[in-house]
Amino acid sequence: MRFEDFTVGREYRETIKITDDMVRKFAELTGDMNPLHLDESFARKSRFGKRICHGMLVASMISRIMGMNFPGPGTIIVKQLLKYRAPVYVDETVEVRVTVLEINSDKKRIILDTPVYKKDDTKAIDAQAEVLFE
Repeated sequence: MRFEDFTVGREYRETIKITDDMVRKFAELTGDMNPLHLDESFARKSRFGKRICHGMLVASMISRIMGMNFPGPGTIIVKQLLKYRAPVYVDETVEVRVTVLEINSDKKRIILDTPVYKKDDTKAIDAQAEVLFE
């Protein structure tokens, strides 16, 4: 997409299943081997009742969308705000909902609302990002 194609209010949505394989690879990559993410028997005894995904793994789906789909290749995140509101469980499907909030044409920057929702419409992550558009 071209910078000129963006307007305030424009939306993009993408649904993603956060799989066990993704969680295990993320744990290996980051070294975050917290048993809440990897050990079913440990997680079952926790307040969550089952394994939860790493919050940053789920949030990284926002980055993937911005870099690959909306706005797309050449986009760089210069600021991101995240607030985790509800756990995402392993093998759960989430939807990232991106909305253009502000456009700065002089600096070629866009401020986006980027929350992540669970299937039941519970907000898992409240998020915003400012991106530099190439």
